[in-house]
Amino acid sequence: MARVVLIDDHEMVAVAVRSAVAQIEGLEFLGSAPTVDELLALHPAFELAILDLRLADGSSPVANVERLDAIGARILVFTSGESPYLVRSVSKSPIAGLLRKSEPLPALVEAIRRVAAGEESMSADWAAAIDGDPQLADAGLSPQEQTALSLFARGLKAAAVGAQMGITVSTVDDYVRRVRAKYVRAGRPAYTKVDLYKRAVEDGILPAPDADR
Repeated sequence: MARVVLIDDHEMVAVAVRSAVAQIEGLEFLGSAPTVDELLALHPAFELAILDLRLADGSSPVANVERLDAIGARILVFTSGESPYLVRSVSKSPIAGLLRKSEPLPALVEAIRRVAAGEESMSADWAAAIDGDPQLADAGLSPQEQTALSLFARGLKAAAVGAQMGITVSTVDDYVRRVRAKYVRAGRPAYTKVDLYKRAVEDGILPAPDADR
């Protein structure tokens, strides 16, 4: 039996995924968790991970994909797709498929079946993300820089950011300097904390105010 897990914090999504997996012979649904850390603590071994892009802990989608890929899991991204940047950010990472949550249950069943069988499940969104030019120049932030930006731009002090990331204040300051420099090079200056917040929202690193997740 190939084991399937879900990283998402919506109960109805878990219900849908459990129902879809039950329709595919040879698959077992182990359970779900709202973050990758919590999922790995509960289920350290599995073959297929179904991943939402925007998680409760504000973690980087690319970093989450890399962590799951590093343990040998195949990854199906299951997203509401409200942030084109997030879709673009994972489009060339080692995912095996991408599907919108608005798709009907049979589409989810087929996507899971294909990914579990070692195939790719390419949606129109995935193809467009790979082929299309982004509206905004990509600043090229690393996963750690994205995490630091997401915390700092929310209003946390450097010491609080460092405590959450397990790094020193000087390292946080270094990340923020690098983030500012990369946005300047991308033609999208972020000289103030408000600018950093705007850039983070533009790039899908932080949700827009009152945006549905």
